[in-house]
Amino acid sequence: MKRLLVIAAMLAAAPAVAQPYPDYGRPSYGGRHDQDAARDAVRGGRQVPLSQVIANIAERTPGRQLNTTQGDAGGRPAYFVQWQTNDGRVIIFVVDAQSGQIISRQGG
Repeated sequence: MKRLLVIAAMLAAAPAVAQPYPDYGRPSYGGRHDQDAARDAVRGGRQVPLSQVIANIAERTPGRQLNTTQGDAGGRPAYFVQWQTNDGRVIIFVVDAQSGQIISRQGG
């Protein structure tokens, strides 16, 4: 019985709403706000659409997209596209989000 009282007291003292991702003073990637910002950048012509980036990679390197994230490369917005070639190799393409040009590739 004492154990149940202790657990109840601990739950009552816990904050009502916990934030799942703490703010460490840096942008979070993958959240709803980031998706909205990326969509606005494409609509505003400041960024090429991801579909164009994928088509460009597919023309040069047959395969399929595994995953894509956004971030910075050399202080510029960039797409980081994880790509699997038809023979199973995995390549990370770093693509300038403003021009759509492939900046670098890693792996594969």
